[in-house]
Amino acid sequence: MNREKNFRIKWSQTMHGYWLVIIFIFHSSLFPNLQAQPPNNKGFKKEKTAASKDIRTGKEEYIHKYRDDAIKDMLRTKVPASITLGQAMLESDNGNSKLAKNANNHFGIKCHNGWNGGTYNMDDDAKNECFRKYKTVLDSYNDHSDFLRGRNHYAFLFELKSTDYKGWAEGLKKAGYATSPTYAKDLIKIIEDNRLYDMDKLLKVPEKEEEVVAKENPPKTEKPVAPTKVIPPPEKASVIPAKVIAPPAKKPETNAAVGRVFLKNEVKYVLAQKGETYFKIAKEFEMNVGQLYNYNELGKDASLSTGQIVYLQPKRRSACEEYHIVKAGETMYGISQQFAIKLKMLYKKNLMQEGTEAAVGQKLWMRATKTE
Repeated sequence: MNREKNFRIKWSQTMHGYWLVIIFIFHSSLFPNLQAQPPNNKGFKKEKTAASKDIRTGKEEYIHKYRDDAIKDMLRTKVPASITLGQAMLESDNGNSKLAKNANNHFGIKCHNGWNGGTYNMDDDAKNECFRKYKTVLDSYNDHSDFLRGRNHYAFLFELKSTDYKGWAEGLKKAGYATSPTYAKDLIKIIEDNRLYDMDKLLKVPEKEEEVVAKENPPKTEKPVAPTKVIPPPEKASVIPAKVIAPPAKKPETNAAVGRVFLKNEVKYVLAQKGETYFKIAKEFEMNVGQLYNYNELGKDASLSTGQIVYLQPKRRSACEEYHIVKAGETMYGISQQFAIKLKMLYKKNLMQEGTEAAVGQKLWMRATKTE
């Protein structure tokens, strides 16, 4: 009896051990990672990855993203695209500055009086200064060019050719745009290193490469094969009167020389229409009326008559013609407007006192200065 009891106890212990081994093996196969996890009482530490680092915009990427904006601005304001894009690259660190990223402000323009747009505050020369905030980068470019157009001490820059990026860079420094003694040199280097000057010759925004490729290689479409039609014989023969189809009307041809804006001595101008004022013309071309007075060398009380020349840019220091013979009824101011030459320079070239008039038949020098 005792032997049987002892056998049963040993058998029970043996089977219990087997089950423990089976359970352990089954548990290990289901959760293999639990055994290798060491305790961590200090909490999880976030790994530093390349994605968490601040990604900077490179020069080529910046140019590719915003070159079209610079060209659009040039076509509107006549500020060379190379200058706008080059300044933006220099002043915003290729779009990586805090102002550029948070406010689309690529030139560091502060709010100043009269600014009604968005604002962004940050420490600069003083604490918590107010800077302009824009919806788009193009808005920043446009505002910067309008800033240059609206200040008299930058007016001489608009007398330069749009391809004279060196003259613009040196002129900006001369006018006090920047305090850095190497500003012009740095700007010219950016323009030349990246061939930004190529944009200054464009008359429109170029098509994107993918658009050109799409035009040159249109997708080929197979023409569906039309099912064969079974035409039943007509029930009754009938005479249908011939329908006379008139040829399509030709569109009237347009002459490129006919338009609102004309060019004289590389200076744009319009002819005043009936009932127009300087204010209306300034509004139409998105200019300050004061600019029109300055460009046309007039006072604020000047009247405007139909057909009168109104320059939209500063007149030149010399004319295309070598000289002009004064006719009856002509005035020095009228001649300066006729040839797009500054009145002051016309007097200076002919050694005349300002305010005096030339005699009929007098030879006025328009390019070189008259010799004694």
